[in-house]
Amino acid sequence: MSIVLIGGHDRMHNEYKEMCTRFGHDIKVYTQMPKRFEKLIGNPDGIVLFTSTVSHQMVKTAVKEAKRRNIPVIRSHSSSASSLRLSIEQLEKIAVVF
Repeated sequence: MSIVLIGGHDRMHNEYKEMCTRFGHDIKVYTQMPKRFEKLIGNPDGIVLFTSTVSHQMVKTAVKEAKRRNIPVIRSHSSSASSLRLSIEQLEKIAVVF
């Protein structure tokens, strides 16, 4: 499963990637908003939003692209490793339904 993580802490970037690799998923992590962000999202199986550490503009852009491409979005106020694990588990359950 491919996942786009939006938000989180810069210092946790590698930990987020390692966790997804352990679960057998590919992940792209965006802790800051790059130029042409909507194009970088691509077409993942799911998007995880860490809402406490992300700009409103990034959330707005990600949700707009997710709706346009029918991508499930999981929101979490916390940006901890355990929150990512729970979000991945939720995405896995959604993927089974589809």
